[in-house]
Amino acid sequence: MDTFTEIRRRRVALGVSLADLAHAVGRSDATLSRIERGQIQPSYELVQRILAYLEAQEGLAAPKLTVGDLRSKTLISVGSSAYLTEAAQRMESGGFSQLPVVDDGRVVGSLSESALLRALGEPTARRVRVRDVLETAYPVVDESFPADLLPPILGRYPAVLVAHHGELAGIVTKADLIRGLRGTSLHRKSAG
Repeated sequence: MDTFTEIRRRRVALGVSLADLAHAVGRSDATLSRIERGQIQPSYELVQRILAYLEAQEGLAAPKLTVGDLRSKTLISVGSSAYLTEAAQRMESGGFSQLPVVDDGRVVGSLSESALLRALGEPTARRVRVRDVLETAYPVVDESFPADLLPPILGRYPAVLVAHHGELAGIVTKADLIRGLRGTSLHRKSAG
C-alpha cells in the first residue's frame, strides 16, 4: 500500500474531512484530494505534517494501549521440577491454555495444553516432570511496551510475559490483546 492510499485510509477511518485536514496543514482540499489520488507528489515536509496531524488525531481518538493495560494482575506459573499432574491441575483450575515455567524468578520455558496432553497420554505420565516436556519460553517485555506492536510477536508465541521494574508481573495472551483492541474490559483476575 502506498503512502497516499494509507493517508486517505487513515483520514477516513478517523472521520476527518478533507477540508479539516487541508486547514490543519495549510493546503487546499483540492490539493490534498489530488495527493490522495496520487496525481501530484507532495514535498516530504508536507507528508510529515499530514502524518503528524493524523497521528495526533489517532491519539485523541484512541489512547495508546500498553501491555501494562492488557496484562493480568497476577502471574500464575509452574516450576520445572513440578510433576505434570500438578501442572495439569493448575491449568484446569485456572482455565489456562498455557503456563510460563519459572524457576527462582527466571523464565525457563513454557507448557502448553498440547504438550501436556501428549505427555499425559503416556503410561509413565505420573512420573513425568514439567522440565521433561518444556517448550520455548515466552518473550518478556516491559509494561510500557506498546500493545500495537504485539500482533507479530503473538503470531509467533501464544503469550508475552510482562515485567514491572525488571520483575515478572503478568502475562498477555492473544485473547487479552483481542479484548483490548475491541475495547472490552481489559482487567482479568489472573492469567497463565
